[in-house]
Amino acid sequence: MARFDVYRFASKAAPMVVDVQADLLGELASRVVVPLVPEKTAKHETLPRLKPLIRVGGTDYILMTTDIGVLPTRQLGARVENIESEHRDDITAALDFLFQGF
Repeated sequence: MARFDVYRFASKAAPMVVDVQADLLGELASRVVVPLVPEKTAKHETLPRLKPLIRVGGTDYILMTTDIGVLPTRQLGARVENIESEHRDDITAALDFLFQGF
């Protein structure tokens, strides 16, 4: 498991989650995740800094930063891909905005 890995999630509303937990804490039994919601169903949620558009496997999703949560690692589905190189700055900025207000 690595930070910025995307996993399938058993939810119709949010079919994937992004692991945003530091790799240093990889041995814990849970991971901090942010849901990804299909862009077509959450278009009104787009706030570029707080809820950026994230592309996974050629499909656009909205990072639902305000819905951040924790899942036991055993509840994570199959790993889809790592999006660090494409979206690290966007995700980090969204988390900073959520927690720091800037």
